[in-house]
Amino acid sequence: MLGSMLVTACSTDSAVEQPMTRDRCDSQPGFVFVPAGEFIAGSDTVERDYGYEISAQAIASSPEAIAEAETGLRDRRWFEFEANRRTELLNAFCIQANLVTQQDYREFVAATGHRSPGISEAAYQEQGFLVHPYEDVVPYLWTNSSFPDGLANHPVVLVSYNDAVAYAEWRGQQDGVVYRLPTALEWEKTARGEDGRYFPWGNEWQDDATHWGQSDPFGTSVIARYPLSRSPYGAEDMSGNVFEFTSTLRERRGVPVSVMKGCSWDDLPGFCRAAYEHTRPTESRHILFGFRLVLLP
Repeated sequence: MLGSMLVTACSTDSAVEQPMTRDRCDSQPGFVFVPAGEFIAGSDTVERDYGYEISAQAIASSPEAIAEAETGLRDRRWFEFEANRRTELLNAFCIQANLVTQQDYREFVAATGHRSPGISEAAYQEQGFLVHPYEDVVPYLWTNSSFPDGLANHPVVLVSYNDAVAYAEWRGQQDGVVYRLPTALEWEKTARGEDGRYFPWGNEWQDDATHWGQSDPFGTSVIARYPLSRSPYGAEDMSGNVFEFTSTLRERRGVPVSVMKGCSWDDLPGFCRAAYEHTRPTESRHILFGFRLVLLP
């Protein structure tokens, strides 16, 4: 019952809210202000072609191998489902500068008894989008209601959409405010600003700009480690580290799914563009998925 209630609580891009002001946002520690106005969202053929090209170049080195890799990526149509490039208008909003960390989430678990981040091997297999063997999941499993050593300032993972919404509700109660997850459009504007740039830092891919598939270490990284992944508004990790749940929900085969934004620590460069998105069931738990919050006025 709680799960279905939480899905309903943050399910649209069109919820009626009072205007957010810069002063209100600036008074909330750990949040950054994104002003009202138009921005360029989505992607066009030129951008998608670039996504395929840089991804293929990360896979292979010789011209022949790069061409073969690009053909394989295009055959899988990875970037063909992005919304078309267009101008969108958003009200001002206030978004968390950093991803919610393992330490942040432990406070929630300790205070409420909410389930710890994790997933059984059977449930992980049943999800069907494995990407990594369960052996890669084990280092992120909590024991005794606490995260593994050394991960305090890494983004929390192995939580579902509903877990994220439950955290937002609890955190808001502690802070005397109301939080929710960002919409997909809010997330995208935060990441790329108004000018339609592909990445937080611009239109040209840079290997050292974020934590992606060829970065060290293998797995999540400490938050705010990559200055170039800081958005034009000051939000960190807006490319790389983990995919993020958004409050934008759709339905796929009768199952509610969250639009995921960003890219993760195991991805190719083309996936790290702000326009890229995919969906995952709201009950999904994975070592690639995390979240951040938006403050309501």
